[in-house]
Amino acid sequence: MWSEIWFLAAKTLITTFRKRSALLIYFGLPIVGILASIILYGQQGQKELRVGVVNEDQGQQIAADTIGFVQRLDHVQIVNVTSSELKEKLAASILDSGLIIDSGYSESVLSGNPDHIAIESVKGVEVTAYMKSMLRGYIDNVAAMAKIAGGDQAKFRQLYDAYQSPDFKLTSQSVNDASTTKEMSYSSIGFLVMFMMNSAVGLSELILKNRENRTYYRILSSPISARTYVLANIMVNLIVMFAQIIVALFFMRVVFQMDPGIPMGEMLFILTLFALVSVSVSLVIVAFSKNTAMAGALQNLIIVPTCLLAGCFFPRSIMPEMLRRVSDFMPQSWALQSIGKLQSGEALGNIWFHLTILFAFAVVFFLIATYKFGRNNDTRNFV
Repeated sequence: MWSEIWFLAAKTLITTFRKRSALLIYFGLPIVGILASIILYGQQGQKELRVGVVNEDQGQQIAADTIGFVQRLDHVQIVNVTSSELKEKLAASILDSGLIIDSGYSESVLSGNPDHIAIESVKGVEVTAYMKSMLRGYIDNVAAMAKIAGGDQAKFRQLYDAYQSPDFKLTSQSVNDASTTKEMSYSSIGFLVMFMMNSAVGLSELILKNRENRTYYRILSSPISARTYVLANIMVNLIVMFAQIIVALFFMRVVFQMDPGIPMGEMLFILTLFALVSVSVSLVIVAFSKNTAMAGALQNLIIVPTCLLAGCFFPRSIMPEMLRRVSDFMPQSWALQSIGKLQSGEALGNIWFHLTILFAFAVVFFLIATYKFGRNNDTRNFV
């Protein structure tokens, strides 16, 4: 029987990939998914915040020190401008935000009630929140010193100088931010999962196509049984999807230098396990379809919506709680959750429950497909 399975699988592979379009569909689309993830997440790195400063409290030390504090903030670039220039450059998006220090600012800080300072932006809280929170802490500290000094200039100067020149030093070291890369790899795997399921249905549809063009009946007239024929189709499915996984991981890791944060072996294991699920789902679709048109309709009705709910296109964390509960019934969700936990530092052995659920999905769908094939008495379908 195994020689017959291998013979049918080899013939199916040769027939399928005789067309170059098949190579593009089965191996090109996962690469396109990786490129789409790079485009979506590649521009999310830390950007310089361009801040225009209008200082109308000239000659005051506190105003100058406040501007110096902003200038020392990470990823902030300041430009001295006038009020009119600030409005023009904000409107033209040359500047991201503006810091306006009006006359009397330093006196208000010394009185313990900071005022005469404002932050303007046409881009909203997204660009002002960081600078506003840092400035608030700095100004509140200086105002607190003024209250403690109680109007004593010498005492305030002593506290202020000590604050500006502390005895301790804070050193920082930059490290690579791997979060964006992990998001890109997670999204790439999400696209790969969807393409794997579509590929599995496309290959399983060959059963229906061969029935429609009468090839299936000619095969059954030989010593080859229907069970052998279906097993050969499953073998073709697994070979193609395993090749898909290898190609996708190669381009992700070697070509695009995208580190998913987990060993490639563990990623390969999870995706191979999901390949079994994809094959089982595709057989269920074929088992409940009377022709390729019906199979295509079921494919569109099942795969894309479930991938959407499972978080293949965006993280589950942004979904409402009700939708997250619904996604727990999707095998794609468990595959992506397994990868997410490994990216968070979990060991492969610690996610045994997720892997067991994935395997259970495969078993259940295989049993449903087997039951449907076995119960079908229509000679137009499989026995």
